[in-house]
Amino acid sequence: MLKQVSIYAENVKGKMLEITDVLMENNVNILGSVTNDSAEYGIVRMIVDNPSKAIEALTKKGIICKMTDVIGVEVKDEVGNLNRLLKALHDANINVDYLYLSFNRESGCPIMVLHTADAKEVENSLSAKGFALC
Repeated sequence: MLKQVSIYAENVKGKMLEITDVLMENNVNILGSVTNDSAEYGIVRMIVDNPSKAIEALTKKGIICKMTDVIGVEVKDEVGNLNRLLKALHDANINVDYLYLSFNRESGCPIMVLHTADAKEVENSLSAKGFALC
């Protein structure tokens, strides 16, 4: 299971720079990220190499954030692999709240990061179906 850093950020000029400055100053590497925004605020979701350190550093700067369990599934960069993953989840009656892409620097394969209601159950289901979990 992966730990995701979810950052609540006001939708203003320079906010993302402020976030990445804090992470850089604390030697935290961003491995994957997605941003969902609205008119007033956004949620920046990140996989980082040290989530506890990231949370501590961001919180000290007054940035609201939390840690969330997510699932990382290694998928080869081939046509149809995301579809196969989503079909396996659908067949197991598992809803995916959101997903985004990261990258396994060791294997060279993309990692699909998923958020679901019950991460442990989903990990067990995917593992039983032969998917490589991170």
